[in-house]
Order: sequence, then C-alpha cells, then structure tokens
Amino acid sequence: MSRVGKVPIEIPQGVKIETRESSIKVNGPKGELSRTIDPALTIKIEDGKIYLKRPTDSRYHRSLHGLYRSLIANMVTGVSEGFQKRLEIVGVGYRAEKKGKSLVLQLGFSHPIVFFPPEGIDIVVESPTSIVVNGIDKELVGLVAAKIRSFRPPEPYKGKGIRYAGEYVRKKAGKSGA
Repeated sequence: MSRVGKVPIEIPQGVKIETRESSIKVNGPKGELSRTIDPALTIKIEDGKIYLKRPTDSRYHRSLHGLYRSLIANMVTGVSEGFQKRLEIVGVGYRAEKKGKSLVLQLGFSHPIVFFPPEGIDIVVESPTSIVVNGIDKELVGLVAAKIRSFRPPEPYKGKGIRYAGEYVRKKAGKSGA
C-alpha cells in the first residue's frame, strides 16, 4: 500500500469538494481549483475526509495513488491557505519594483526586464531586493518563482543574482592573483 496514498486528506472549514467520474473541483475562501484524475482511481468523501482507492496493487496504480493524493491535498491547502515563494535579489544595483500588474527587474543588463504574472498569481515587492510570489496553485507558484529566478540565477563567484529565500549558494575561489 502506498504510504502517501493511504493517508486521508482533512477537509478544512469553508472548503467544498465536488467529484465527478474522473475530475475533482475544490472550492474555498481563496478561490477554486479543478483537476482531472486518472479514471482508475476512485475518490470517496466520508466524515470530512477524502480517501483515494486504487483498483490493483500494480506498480502503475501505486504510483498514481500517491501522486493524486498529493495533488488533491495541495489543492485543498491552496484554496484554504494559499502558497507563497520568497525570492531575494543580491547584487549592487539589482532591484525590483511593481508597476501596475507587472514586475520590473533591474538586473545589470542594458535594459529592464518586464514580467507579467499569469492569472491567479500575485507578486508582492516587499523591498527592492525582496519578492514574494503568492497564489492558490502550488505548481504555478513554483513555476513563476523559477521563471523569475531564471532571469539572473545566482552566480558562483560573488553570489549575485536572484535566489530563493534561504537558498545556499556555493562560492568558488576565482583566480588567484600573481
């Protein structure tokens, strides 16, 4: 039995769940998410908990069991609490600012980078060197944070660039002077 798949998902207050044959819709105070599920798996809702069942003990069904349990748990958490990723900007002259809905980044290039977040993502610039990406879809929040980081990933000599909050950047020694 899948260790992840067999754990029931608690349904918090204010979250409504609708299931059809091979889809699930989760509605909560922060928004609504839906996802199609492999038709082999069955979803049961009892006593404020969601249970996933698989038809056989084959390797394929075991892998789907844990995957979809995690995806549904992330949907429930997203519509009730939401997700966020923090990014830090390190470097002289590197900064971020919010103009309307867009994020404008000065990262040492000859031009500013203008980034428009997708629907459902909110970007907050706490300070010129601190960015927070908020949203209800965990996958999309991570994707947007990775996209912003990819504009200038941290380099190994001085550590300049955009990094996740708390990320450790291994530094290299560089050239030795003669």
